[in-house]
Amino acid sequence: MENILIFGIAGIIAFFVFLYFVPLNLWITALFSGVRVGLFDLIFMRIRKVPPRLIVDSMITSTKAGLDITLSDLETHYLAGGHVPSVIKALISADKANIELSFKQAAAIDLAGRDVFDAVQISVNPRVINTPEVTAVAQDGIQLIVKARVTVRASIAQLVGGAGEETILARVGEGIVTSIGSSSSHKDVLENPDKISKLVLSKGLDSGTAFEILSIDIADIDVGDNIGAKLQIEQANAELKVAEAKAEERRAMAVAVEQEMKAKAQNARAMVIEAEATIPLAIAEALRSGNLGIMDYYRLQNIQADTEMRESIAHGGKETKKLDSAK
Repeated sequence: MENILIFGIAGIIAFFVFLYFVPLNLWITALFSGVRVGLFDLIFMRIRKVPPRLIVDSMITSTKAGLDITLSDLETHYLAGGHVPSVIKALISADKANIELSFKQAAAIDLAGRDVFDAVQISVNPRVINTPEVTAVAQDGIQLIVKARVTVRASIAQLVGGAGEETILARVGEGIVTSIGSSSSHKDVLENPDKISKLVLSKGLDSGTAFEILSIDIADIDVGDNIGAKLQIEQANAELKVAEAKAEERRAMAVAVEQEMKAKAQNARAMVIEAEATIPLAIAEALRSGNLGIMDYYRLQNIQADTEMRESIAHGGKETKKLDSAK
């Protein structure tokens, strides 16, 4: 009895293992859908860790759409890391829109990391990209703030290796700045904003990108600050600071010269005082050596006293005048 139970359990397990590796229902579905898929192909997909339902469903969809795709192509693309359903949808959309797109191109675009189905949709229905605010200054110094709408269409041939939307936005912003910067007055730009679009479109900004620029429309232009006036004010302030610094330098030099002259005057007075201090010694030496007589000495004393009296009288007169003026 135990052996029968063991064999029964083993048989059930073997049956489910058989159904896993041999998906009969999926083979029957493919057969009735007109897709020729062998049972061994499904078994080998299981062994290669390829989901048979994903491949078979994609094969059925492509066959019903009239696409010429083999089972091996889908399996190879899946093993390469591609998104098989997205490629099939992109091929069907391109075929209905009369866009030339082969399976190899679609697979390459998908493996390059781009959404191939979204690219086909953009090729059929162009996308509008809103640029951020672009700030530029005209030659008269007035700042302008511009917003633009860029209508692009995907270029299937450039999707592999072509630049994306960020490059388009950067190039359009550069073109707007160049166009405004070359205008002599901001009024010219405000009067004819289409000049910006024409100039930007003439530069071929979509070269090397995955998109084709259809049109560039200026959505909004705002007048910003007077950059020229600000620069002039800043320049004037800078020149004023330079002039103040030079004036301070001259004042410091004048103060230094004045201090130097005062020091020289003090040195001169000190020398005079020192010389006056040696006069009594010189007179004593002259008296001792006989070069100066007593009468000469008395005469010198009288002259000195007379000089002191005159100075005293002179200082007294000045003080009298000061008192009279004060009264």
